[in-house]
Amino acid sequence: MKIGTPSKPAIPYNGVMAEPLIQIKNLTVRFPTEQGDAFAVNHLSLNIPQGNVLGLVGESGCGKSLTGLSILRLVPPPGMVDAETLKFKDQNLLDLAPDEMRKIRGSQIALIPQDPLTSLNPVYTIGDQIIEVLQLHKGLNKEDATKRTIELLDRVRIPNAKDRIHEYPHQFSGGMRQRVMIAMALSCEPQLLIADEPTTALDVTVQAQILALMREIQQENGTAIMLITHDLGVVAEMCDHVAVMYAGRIVEEAPVRDLFKDPKHPYTQGLLNSLPTMTRTRLEPIDGQPPMITEIPQGCSFEPRCKDRLATCTESFPTPVKITPDHPVSCYLYNK
Repeated sequence: MKIGTPSKPAIPYNGVMAEPLIQIKNLTVRFPTEQGDAFAVNHLSLNIPQGNVLGLVGESGCGKSLTGLSILRLVPPPGMVDAETLKFKDQNLLDLAPDEMRKIRGSQIALIPQDPLTSLNPVYTIGDQIIEVLQLHKGLNKEDATKRTIELLDRVRIPNAKDRIHEYPHQFSGGMRQRVMIAMALSCEPQLLIADEPTTALDVTVQAQILALMREIQQENGTAIMLITHDLGVVAEMCDHVAVMYAGRIVEEAPVRDLFKDPKHPYTQGLLNSLPTMTRTRLEPIDGQPPMITEIPQGCSFEPRCKDRLATCTESFPTPVKITPDHPVSCYLYNK
């Protein structure tokens, strides 16, 4: 199945096999409800190599954002996070005290949130908010932090940065606010950047500019990026590796070129078939709806919507099968 070619090859950073920066094994995020526990993320396992861009894709509500928030330990209460392994380099994030986690959050692991307007404080200037981060994590005095803030805003191509540091978030356009969030996230030169739908609600031209800026900075600094998105076009443009989520689980992983060229899981195939191309005359929607997180089936969560379902699909969630060493898929079609 071909639906276009990603714009970049899937090669490890600096052309060598990179060590995992983030290691996740059996991550679960659950919320207590009157109907019982709701599993928003369910036994998720994932690695992010140093310097690589991982695309985490799937429909709204599949648990993408909660996976990113789990790494930052920012899942809102009453959410509960459990994992067999949740490591950043050699540190188990779940074992860290709150003050130790605060030292990592924002400095070594940074977040670009989905909506910059609600993430920026409306009563403080743009400059003051970035300066605060630099003083907290880098120990800079006010003068040096101000100089660094202007450099960062220049770096993300905000014009007249020296004057605009005194302006408030509402005085910036959507694209410019997103640039401010990128500048803030990169202010402490983090090793991992979690970008949660960074181009949502931006027009196509601004979206392309933001993606080009993120890719340029990533290549210059060797920053690893977890790019959370539902836009497969963005994935093709930005990512080295792709993980496809459905109903809280990873159902397929692959280098970006392999996934677009030869998707294996029926859900991934459905996502790609629903995209317009130059040659496709008719889009093929995926029938049905994802399950409620309080009613996750015992077997494969995609089984009720799958055209290729087997009798065994309802028994238990399939064990991942490696099509190639770096292309596992959780589907009974390949578990024979």
